[in-house]
Amino acid sequence: MSLLRVEGIRKSHAGQAVLHGVDLIVPAGMVMALLGTSGCGKTTLLRLIAGFEAVDAGRVVMGDRVLAAPGIHVPVERRHIGYVPQEGTLFPHLTVEGNVGFGLRRAERRGDRVTEALQLTGLSGLERRYPHQLSGGQQQRTALARALAPGPGLILLDEPFNALDMTLRQSVCADVVALLRASGSTAILVTHDPQEAFTSADLIAVMRQGMVAQCADPATLYRQPIDAEVAQLTGATIFLDATMHPDGAETALGRLPVQPDAARSGAARILLRPEQIRLSAAGEGVVVRVLSSAFRGDHTLVTVLAGDVQLPVRLPGLEEPGQRLHLRVHGSGVAFPNG
Repeated sequence: MSLLRVEGIRKSHAGQAVLHGVDLIVPAGMVMALLGTSGCGKTTLLRLIAGFEAVDAGRVVMGDRVLAAPGIHVPVERRHIGYVPQEGTLFPHLTVEGNVGFGLRRAERRGDRVTEALQLTGLSGLERRYPHQLSGGQQQRTALARALAPGPGLILLDEPFNALDMTLRQSVCADVVALLRASGSTAILVTHDPQEAFTSADLIAVMRQGMVAQCADPATLYRQPIDAEVAQLTGATIFLDATMHPDGAETALGRLPVQPDAARSGAARILLRPEQIRLSAAGEGVVVRVLSSAFRGDHTLVTVLAGDVQLPVRLPGLEEPGQRLHLRVHGSGVAFPNG
């Protein structure tokens, strides 16, 4: 069952089109990530759903209630939607308890809602602290508790972890998503980080140039991107020129199986993910020569020459220039039209 439907949403700012007919369905109880580069329209779409801006065309429907359409604009406070902005934006003069209860009616502040939100987000015992007395992760959990306290039907998170360092960002993101799942919340997370989207979301909508290019579960999106640009937005890529045959694609790394629905004749580009290219025993796979290598901690980025084609591959060892290796491809590639 869908909780939220976005139907043909269009929006312009100062005569410049930002969203070009966005369609999106968010099922109840799921976490969806909006993934894309800066300027693709992610935050604008989130603000239209929240009600901070009016739509130019299209509809926003939550359940059976139209929240936005030309001539219809339900105010923010009546949408039953929680919003967690970048960096949390807590009120510095209010305690944790005061921040969490800020959006509630006075009678609700004296009830159990604040206590329950604090317990859910692991903030019990910190009620009397002020924002400057909290860690970055505690500040983000406070912002989430404030969004959860009114019991909204939908939670919107606008890149809420950007201000945190990488290690803290990953742990806080995992904590927040676990809290959302524990509360049974439906949520939309805006991010430009593919790893954050893959580890957080049940569904990922890839946005570019004001439209949703593809929406799918993380595994499908990673393994079967709709085109080369979506592939590059969702992780590291290796593209090989190929000639298609009925039994696969002829490439610099040998003949490879491709997705079942790929074209079966003519020139194509084959997408591989770096982890698909692995070392093999002598006599197996394709022989390549190492041109250069760069140690990257958990792997070595090695440039190899396969025939007359240079390829960047990730290998576990410290390979030396001039060394010859045997490589093979695991799994199938995805074929796209050449050019």
